[in-house]
Amino acid sequence: MIATSATRLRPASWRSPRTWPDALAVNWRRSMRFRATAITLAATSLAVLVICVIMGLVIRNDLFEARKDEALHNARVAVAQAQRVVDAGVAGDDRATLTNLWNEAQRELGRASSSNLIVGNLAQRIGEGYTPLGFGSLQLTYQQLSNELRTRVQKVPTRQAWQSIALPNGDRPASAGIVVGQMLTIPDVATYDIYIAYDLADADDTLLFVQRTLWLAGLTLIALIGGISWLVLRSVSAPIIEAAETSARLAAGDLGVRLPVHGEDELASLGRSFNAMADSIERQIKELAELSLVQQRFVSDVSHELRTPLTTIRLASEMINDQKDDFDPMTARTVELMHTQVQRFETLLADLLEISRYDAGSVQLEVEATSLAQLAEEIVDQMRPLAQAHDTELRMVAPGGYSPVDMDPRRVRRVLRNLVGNAIEHGEGRPVVVTVDSNQYAVAVGVRDFGLGMRPEDAEHVFDRFWRADPSRKRTIGGTGLGLSIALGDAQLHGGTLQVWSQLGVGSNFVLTVPRSGGEITGQGPVPLEPEEALVDLGTLTQPIRLGGDGAGDEQGEDRR
Repeated sequence: MIATSATRLRPASWRSPRTWPDALAVNWRRSMRFRATAITLAATSLAVLVICVIMGLVIRNDLFEARKDEALHNARVAVAQAQRVVDAGVAGDDRATLTNLWNEAQRELGRASSSNLIVGNLAQRIGEGYTPLGFGSLQLTYQQLSNELRTRVQKVPTRQAWQSIALPNGDRPASAGIVVGQMLTIPDVATYDIYIAYDLADADDTLLFVQRTLWLAGLTLIALIGGISWLVLRSVSAPIIEAAETSARLAAGDLGVRLPVHGEDELASLGRSFNAMADSIERQIKELAELSLVQQRFVSDVSHELRTPLTTIRLASEMINDQKDDFDPMTARTVELMHTQVQRFETLLADLLEISRYDAGSVQLEVEATSLAQLAEEIVDQMRPLAQAHDTELRMVAPGGYSPVDMDPRRVRRVLRNLVGNAIEHGEGRPVVVTVDSNQYAVAVGVRDFGLGMRPEDAEHVFDRFWRADPSRKRTIGGTGLGLSIALGDAQLHGGTLQVWSQLGVGSNFVLTVPRSGGEITGQGPVPLEPEEALVDLGTLTQPIRLGGDGAGDEQGEDRR
């Protein structure tokens, strides 16, 4: 069972503005509630922004059109009233009367238009007598009007013309306005183009108020939607978070944990289903644990009880085997086979006892400072007779691994003996290379053979108990099928690893890696799992190991130390 942490993920820190980008990234990855709320706020903000901009433009256009229509109507009425005044008056050639009539028309323009921004310009003289001049105001002069507007008014006297204008406002910024032009005629005297300007400052104030109201309503809407989304998501995500934490605790081994169930909605149905699943898992795990305990006890008890009769049988077989020369050939061969199988049975019994200790968790290391390179040389020396029997050459390269490392030498020897023995047995008479190296984190030894190798799917099961890649292939060194399983347990007991690389028709490479005291295995180990050298490259990479009275071998061994 894989242990999983059940602790709640801590939220990122928002204390310093410099940590905000990291906090946003962490919360975006870890919190579904934060992510959903952020997406909701972003979508809502975009929608409110678009709606406010569109509504602002529409209101501004409608407000301007309304003020424009009002200005055109007022100007039309004012000019019409003034025209009636001058039409009703009889001026003749009297200058004073004509001046009074013109002044009365100006007063009528101001009264009817409700504006003091009026400009009158003499466009054309009709009579030969006195002709009143145009007039203006302090805030609006004839020169402020564009040529296009004056041209349109004078060329089409029966129609109004208008345009927007910036009206000066003293020391303050100019305000927006609209000026309307229309012709006025004094019969038998002259024609005048009249321009009436209307200040739109009140419309700007109204538009500004409406825009402020829209933005304030939009921000309030965003805040309300964000708060509502947070509350809704909290009510929905809280049971999900609780289910995630509960499942993590269940995966970590707390089989008694359950989800609280409230109501009859979908989340309650999820809680009931989860609790039913947890009950089933707890029941099955307890059954398997009890079965495993019974099995372990059975294996341990049987293995222990078999030791006494097996010892008696072994002693008897040894006594008979010592006298096999006195027997006839068939009986002697039978005695020899019996003695061999009794030894193998004793080895199998020892392995079964060791496996039962691993299953029971009662294995303890006897650690001492040991050089892995020296252990490898000892094992190679011990396995040399077996290698000669298989016509296999043992080679070794050890650029590192001489410094002592805390390990259990008995168990490491057992691992190396198993690996080298398997390499000799399956090496097809080709050289076997033992590589020892180290780095600051770990020491490692690799055992490489160039035999038949294995398929990838077979290599995945090589550490399984009693598993064989080729069941028809006979073991020549009396293996029990538990050696690699025990070797893997020994490696893991040291906090290390035992890995295999194999390729069909190329060979296999087993690498044992043991961490240094208090260290961790990080990155690639000292000995690569996938070897780079081929069989033809061995002569340049390694030298045959010579052990015994050979002077060259002694010197070489001393160099490795």
